[in-house]
Amino acid sequence: MLLNKYPLHPDYRKISLLNFPASVSLLPAFNFCLSEINKQEHSTKSVRVYRKQINGYRGTRINLLIYEPYNLPENAPCLIYYHGGGFMFKASTHHFSTVRTYALKTGCKVIFPDYSTLPETAFPTPVEECYKTYIWAVKNAAILDINPKKIAVAGDSAGGNLAAAVTLMARDRHAPLPCFQMLIYPVLDRRMKTDSMKKYYDTPMWNSGLSMIMWKLYLRRGESGHMEYASPSEAKDLSGLPPAYIETAEFDCLHDEGILYAERLKESGNKVTLRNTKGTPHGYDCIPNAHITRTCMKLRILHLKKAFEEGENA
Repeated sequence: MLLNKYPLHPDYRKISLLNFPASVSLLPAFNFCLSEINKQEHSTKSVRVYRKQINGYRGTRINLLIYEPYNLPENAPCLIYYHGGGFMFKASTHHFSTVRTYALKTGCKVIFPDYSTLPETAFPTPVEECYKTYIWAVKNAAILDINPKKIAVAGDSAGGNLAAAVTLMARDRHAPLPCFQMLIYPVLDRRMKTDSMKKYYDTPMWNSGLSMIMWKLYLRRGESGHMEYASPSEAKDLSGLPPAYIETAEFDCLHDEGILYAERLKESGNKVTLRNTKGTPHGYDCIPNAHITRTCMKLRILHLKKAFEEGENA
C-alpha cells in the first residue's frame, strides 16, 4: 500500500501503515500474545469482570468474559459481543476497552466469547460456538440476572459476520430472537464481487487480498449446507429479523457489502439504521479519541439503549 494513497481523515493517518499479517504461520504466535492479554482482563472500580466456561460445538469449550457494571439493576439488558480479526485473530485490547464502554455507557452486561479461530478451526465451528453462547445466555437469563427479551448481539468485522449469522440461526432454528443486531464494518459476502472489494485491494488494516486469504481458510472444509451462516449476504430470506444498526468505513473493501445488506434488510421489512463514515479505513475505531470514533460510539450506545427500552415492551 502506498502511504497516503487514500485521503484518510487526519485522525486516522497513523493507521496508514497498519495491516494484518498475511502469513498464516505467524498466527499462533500472535494469538498466544493476544491470549496472554486476555488473561490480564480484570475488575475495576466501575466494572466487575469474571470468567465462565461453557460447552461449545462438537466437543469444544468456550471461555467467556462477562462484564458487569456495579450497581446494575436486576433483570438487566445484555449485549453479546463477537470480536473481529478475520476469524484468525483473538481479541485485542481495543475490543476489551470497547466492550467496557458499552457495559458502562449502556448499562448492560456484556458477554464476550473467546470463540475458536483460524487456522486451528474453520467454518462452521466459530459461528456455532457464537450461537451456543447466545443460546446459553437465553437459557440462563435468570441465573445471569438478565432480561431474556433484552439480549442484543453485536460485532466488528468478522464479529459483525458472526452477529448477523447468529441472528439468522436464531430465526431459522426457532429460538428467541435477539432484540437488536449491531454490525460494525461487517464481513458479509464470500463472493467478493462488489465494487469496493475490487477497488480496495491495498487499503490499510484490511483489504481484498486479506479477505481472499480469510475466506479460503474459513471455508476450507467445504461445508455448504447453510452457507448463509458463513456468508449472510447469501441468505435468500432476510425477513422476520430484529432491528439493525450497520456502520461502514469509506476506504474498506467491505464497504459495499455492508450497504447492500442494509438495503436488503430494509426491503425485507426490517428496521435498519445505516451509517456510512467518511475518511475512514477498516478498524477506524481503534483510534478512540478521533472525532468520528467518538461520534460513532455515541450513536451505537444510543441505538443499543433504544433497543433495550423497546425490548422491555416486546
